[in-house]
Amino acid sequence: MSLALLFSPQGSQAVGMGRDLAAAGGAARATYAEADAVLGWSVSDACWDGPVERLNDTRQTQPCLLTTSVAAYRALGEMTELQPTVVAGHSVGEYAALVAAGVLDFGAALRLVQRRANLMADAGGAGGMAAVIGLARPEVERVVAAIGRPTDLVVANDNAPGQVVISGLVDALDAADEPMRAAGAKRVVRLAVSGAFHSPLMTTVAERLAEAFEGEAWADARVPIVSNVTAEAVTDATRIRALLAEQVRAPVEWVRCVERMASMGVDVAVECGPGSALVGMLKRIAPDIRAVAAGDTATLASAADLVRSSTGTHARATV
Repeated sequence: MSLALLFSPQGSQAVGMGRDLAAAGGAARATYAEADAVLGWSVSDACWDGPVERLNDTRQTQPCLLTTSVAAYRALGEMTELQPTVVAGHSVGEYAALVAAGVLDFGAALRLVQRRANLMADAGGAGGMAAVIGLARPEVERVVAAIGRPTDLVVANDNAPGQVVISGLVDALDAADEPMRAAGAKRVVRLAVSGAFHSPLMTTVAERLAEAFEGEAWADARVPIVSNVTAEAVTDATRIRALLAEQVRAPVEWVRCVERMASMGVDVAVECGPGSALVGMLKRIAPDIRAVAAGDTATLASAADLVRSSTGTHARATV
């Protein structure tokens, strides 16, 4: 078996996420306690009690997602031996992947994600994002090009066949709505985000993030991480840092990331974090890969069973 560990994107958050993981004790509970202490505000309260308006504030969403994803990853590691071939995360999920790969410790990742979230929220302005459903990426790119505003509207996420996200100024998104439908899109859905993420409008964010990276310790990855920006499998810490800064203003090339993992022989994937967005995307891109979610106690048990059955390992003893 070749195992990929995947880490959930923004938009996966839901009030109550991680509560049952922490209630079970062990590494998951300790992960929330550490996040609360490092950031100086109650990540656990935001995750478990919301309200939804608080959890959906980018400044809190991103640290909460990182914490829940790492809690799920650590809880899974308590149940079975994890020996991934590769790790990957979608957008903010890349930071959890870096923790799993040993590139950043959890405290450093928390501080950087908090900085990232604050910068992205402050840079939001008149920007937004929209999901274009049922239209292939080349057609989406054709419509974007025809609108003729290359710095104001771009393809931001290539999530799966027929699921492409565009990002840019609100008036440019408005201008794209009808042409996308005329080109064959089934739906164009405005996303509940506070800015034009993964677009050139995040250039200042990328530059300030690169500065923030200087203040933390980085290590080469123990296992390759597939970059959102280039879909290359990277282990060198310097290269990882450069790509991670670029990521906030570059498209998330998730289709290519999954294709790269498949080319590396991955046949089992586990999404650590709330929901199962990446599982759904993966099944559309590489249906031969067995993919499951691990975000609560029920799905965690199923994921551990899959990992054990695929590797022939046994459950870890608990005390």
